Amino acid sequence: MTETRILATARRYGMGCMTVWLLSFGVMTSVQASTPTQAVEITHMAFSPGEITVKPGTEVTWTNRDQVPHTVTSKDKGGVLASQGLDTGDSYSYTFTLAGDYAYYCTVHPFMMGVVHVRK
Repeated sequence: MTETRILATARRYGMGCMTVWLLSFGVMTSVQASTPTQAVEITHMAFSPGEITVKPGTEVTWTNRDQVPHTVTSKDKGGVLASQGLDTGDSYSYTFTLAGDYAYYCTVHPFMMGVVHVRK
C-alpha cells in the first residue's frame, strides 16, 4: 500500500496523524529478527580466533584472507561443517542450532584446526 493510499484511507475513516504515521511505518518497513553472528578469519594459515563459544542460533562466518585456498570441514565424519574450497575473499557460513562442541579443520592444510563451542 502506498503512502498516498494510506493517507486517503486514514482520512476516509477519520484516523489521526499519529495513527497514519504508525500505519505507514508498519506497512513500509519489515522487522526481521536478528540472528547473532560471529566472524572467524582465515589468515596466516590459521583460523582466528581458533576457538569460540556461541549460543544456539548463532551464525558463524569464516572468511579466507589468505592467498591460498582453505576449507572449513568437521573433524567428525558426517559432521555439519563442509565448505567448498574457499579462495581469497570467499566466505562460508553455518548456523549452529544444537549445543555441543564442533571441531573442524582445513582439508588442504590439516594442521589448521579450530573449535566452536555451542552453549545455552
